[in-house]
Formats: sequence, structure tokens, C-alpha cells
Amino acid sequence: MLKSLSSKLAVLVTAAFMVICSVLLLLTQAMLDPEHVLQLSGFVVSGSVAFAMLAALAVFQLFTRRIKALADAVTSYRQGDFRTPLKLPGADADGDEIERLAAHVEMMSGRIACQVGELDRAALRRRELLANVSHDLRTPLTSMQGYLEMLLIQHGRMDPAEQRSYLETATRHCERLARLVADLFELTKLDAGEVQPQLEEFPPAELAHDIAQKFSLDASRRAVRLVADCADPRLAVRADIGMVERVLENLVENALRHTPAGGEVRIELSGAGERARMRVRDSGAGIAAEDLPHVFDRYYRGDRTDRGEGTHLGLGLAICRKMVQLHGGELLVHSTPGSGTSFDFDLQLAGAAAAHP
Repeated sequence: MLKSLSSKLAVLVTAAFMVICSVLLLLTQAMLDPEHVLQLSGFVVSGSVAFAMLAALAVFQLFTRRIKALADAVTSYRQGDFRTPLKLPGADADGDEIERLAAHVEMMSGRIACQVGELDRAALRRRELLANVSHDLRTPLTSMQGYLEMLLIQHGRMDPAEQRSYLETATRHCERLARLVADLFELTKLDAGEVQPQLEEFPPAELAHDIAQKFSLDASRRAVRLVADCADPRLAVRADIGMVERVLENLVENALRHTPAGGEVRIELSGAGERARMRVRDSGAGIAAEDLPHVFDRYYRGDRTDRGEGTHLGLGLAICRKMVQLHGGELLVHSTPGSGTSFDFDLQLAGAAAAHP
């Protein structure tokens, strides 16, 4: 099978040469008159040259048509049109150099189209993130400004208790702003790979009980039962205790916020092969099925079925997921409307980490 232009052209020239030689031989045998040899030779040479020129013109036209089609396709790609398929005129199943080049160009254009699409999606996510951050910054700032202006206007005429209430409200908004900015910096560092876990051995059961104690007052205020349930308190893991604490705190805080009075939030620890499994489970109304795939998206806002509140997961769950992934695990969510929600992640046991460095 012929797979290149050069081989095809060589065959064409060889065929033309064989035809010319055959004609010369036949005419020489048919016309032995010496007076006609020179005239016959002139006709044959002229015909051969004309035939060769026509053959070369046909090959050149086919070659330039395909090159032009390839150039037009590259021009359209440069202008951002990656949807038009590349079709070469006169293409066959053998695939010569131009067709292989066209296949490579089309393959690269497909990759570029995928990269451009990903960049567009990233730009859209960035715009949405900026819009959400701007909203969350503007809301507390506006509220703080209103309270502080009222304090200035009513200075000396406002009741001390009312002044304290205004100042406490402004302080809460300041804390919210500080936390938002801290989350943004933390997530940016995690995305950039600037933060790596500092591994050490520690008992996760103690950490679970410490976090339960830390949030006990908040749970009591909400009339929610908070329990640390550790099946094997002797388990030891090798992980970054600061990151694990950050993950558990965020999960417990979310669970308390979305659990109604009389409900329960549990911090559970159990062994799972060479890993320890940690779970934060609540008895709230759960998360709608259409919202589950997006709970780790930054600033995704869905509809919570409990207490009619709008979901505002913010950046916390995105940070938690990044931290768990840095430990070689994955943060998983399970929820059934009406039955509550649970978040699970695994940590490597200290003994398993030593056996598999």
C-alpha cells in the first residue's frame, strides 16, 4: 500500500516512462523508415513532456488543495473556532503525510478546545467567587457602619445597655469578616500547594472528646445533644493534628447549625482496616439529593429543608476537603432527607504508616 506523496509521485513517473518506452518500441518496429525516425522522436518527446506536465499539475493541484484546507482550518482555530471539523479533499484510507499532519492538528485542536473550556469554567467560578465574597464582605460592613453611625449620632443620649448591644453586634460582624478573610487566605494556600501536613502520632479519640467539650456550650444553647462516641479509644493515627482538628470543628459547627432543638450530633471513631474512620453525624432534616453533589463547591447555595434556611456552606467544607485529600483520603457526605447528614473521612493508623512508609 502506498502511504506517501513521494511514493505515489514516483509510481506516476515510472508509469509514464514505461508508457513512453512502449510507444517508442512499437513505433520503431512499425516504422523502419529512417527518414521518419527524427520526426517520430520529436512527437514522442513532445507528448511525453506534455503528459509529464499534466501529471505534475494534477499532483500539484491535489497537494495545494489539501494544504490550503489545512491552512484554513488552522486559521479558524486561531480565531477560536474549534467546532468545525477538519476535512481534506481527496483523502483516502492509506493516510499520507498531509493526512497524518491533519490528524495531529485536529488532535491538538481538540486538546486546546478542552483547555479553553476549562479556562472558561475556571473564569466563571472565579467571577462567582468574587461576587459571593463581595456580598459577604459588604453585608457585615454595611451593618457595622450603620451601628457605629448610630452610636456617633446618639452619643451621650443612648442607654448604656443599648450601647453595649450595638457594640456587641458590630463586634460579631468584625469576627465574621475576620473569619471570611482567614478562610480565603487558607484556601488560597491550599490550592497553591503551600500547605503540607505535619504528620505526628496522636489518639483521635482524645481529639474527638476535646472538640465535643469545646462545642458543649453552643450545643446546650441550641438544645442539641453533642456526643463523642469512640469505639476504640486506643487507636492512634499519623496525621496533622491541627488539620484534623480544623476539619472536625468545621463539621461539628455545621452540624449544630443545621440540627433543630432536641436533635443530636455525634462524633464517631472506628477502625477500618489500616485506617481509622471519623464521622460527624447529625439528626437534622438532611440535604436535598440535588444539592449533595455541590456541598463541597465554594459558596454553593442550595435549599436546606431544615428550618427553611438557605444553605450557606461558604468556604469551610472546601477547606476541609482539601485538608483530607492532603492526607490521602476523601471527605464523603451521606444524607437522606428526614434522616440527617453524615460526613466521613479516613486517617492512616500509626502502625500502618510505619509498615508502609
